[in-house]
Amino acid sequence: MPPAIFVLGLAIFAQGTSELMLAGLLPELSSDLGVSIPTTGLLISAFAIGMLVGAPVLAVVTLHWPRRTALLSFLAVFVLAHVAGALTPNYAVLLITRVVGAFVYAGFWAVAAVTVIGLVPSDRRGRAMSILVGGLTVATILGLPLGTVVGQHLGWRAAFWGVAAMSTIAMAGVVATVPAGRSASSVPKIRDEIRAMANPPLWLAYGTTALSIGALLVIFSYLAPLLVEVTGLTSDWVPAVLALYGVGALGGITIGGRTADARPFGTLFAGLSAVVVLSVVLAVWTSQPVVAVAAITLLGAAGFMTNPAVNTRVFSLAGKAPTLAAAVNISAFNVGITVAPWVGGLALDAGAGYSVLGWIGAVFAVLALGTVVVAGRLQASVRDEVSPAASVR
Repeated sequence: MPPAIFVLGLAIFAQGTSELMLAGLLPELSSDLGVSIPTTGLLISAFAIGMLVGAPVLAVVTLHWPRRTALLSFLAVFVLAHVAGALTPNYAVLLITRVVGAFVYAGFWAVAAVTVIGLVPSDRRGRAMSILVGGLTVATILGLPLGTVVGQHLGWRAAFWGVAAMSTIAMAGVVATVPAGRSASSVPKIRDEIRAMANPPLWLAYGTTALSIGALLVIFSYLAPLLVEVTGLTSDWVPAVLALYGVGALGGITIGGRTADARPFGTLFAGLSAVVVLSVVLAVWTSQPVVAVAAITLLGAAGFMTNPAVNTRVFSLAGKAPTLAAAVNISAFNVGITVAPWVGGLALDAGAGYSVLGWIGAVFAVLALGTVVVAGRLQASVRDEVSPAASVR
């Protein structure tokens, strides 16, 4: 794998730490800013909204930019947004900085994904994407619990300063490894990009993306209060459980990265089926610490196992115009990240206990499985038209 792929994974780690760490800091943010936990949880949704809009917009705006220029510009704005967030005492201002930071983070994701795919042959896309997405997984293992510990002991603002510093370091890595120029033949045309979007199976794949991540995020977004208020663990245990979730995610994405290229549908079906089962287990036995922690660890593995397959499926359907397709896939991820915590917050505000989050996650996963089944049958019917002996693995 080219060094640039690992550097971009490192940059995703730095930014992904910011995306994830609020899940472990909701109580501290709620107390310091004087708002409820569900309201504080909207900071997570605000980040997702910024990514939802930012990915396609910035993909189009920077379509003809050298990729290194685009990546560095996104990182610079991301750093400034976190400096402003660390300095503000106001919830509304913090909300705005989260949207701005997420907006450019989404642009970084879209350009980084296309850059990674362009650096490897088609039969290694799943593994390359697993390295890129692995940056987010490592953020779950190290960045999230570290950010939680820092936030609990030094204040949540210190965690924001840490993210700004890591993102600045990532900029140096991008300068060192990502080529500065871009050949004229490699510059995509917006007309081709839009034409590639007129593909119904591609939009079905986006549905899988949104629903699969929603199944995880409806639980993950409220994991800290769930562990403390229902499972009965002290707040000191929250970083450790989040780290276990990350270890599971790393194992899952490693497996998914090795199976996604050869068996995309099998990988998706296995991972999503496990998410359904584990979500139900968590809903029923949330109050049992051993069962709950084990289910959370395995939920990370099952959920992240599907990620490389979700991404490579989109690129395989996008053909020769992947930039906008990749950007919209980032938006699809963030539809799930936005809607799922919102639905979970509605249930909690209505008086349901935190155990209901497992049931909601199971529903999202079942719907995601439905999109996989439909997509598999569509692809099988297309192959059968070409060759009666063809089959979908």
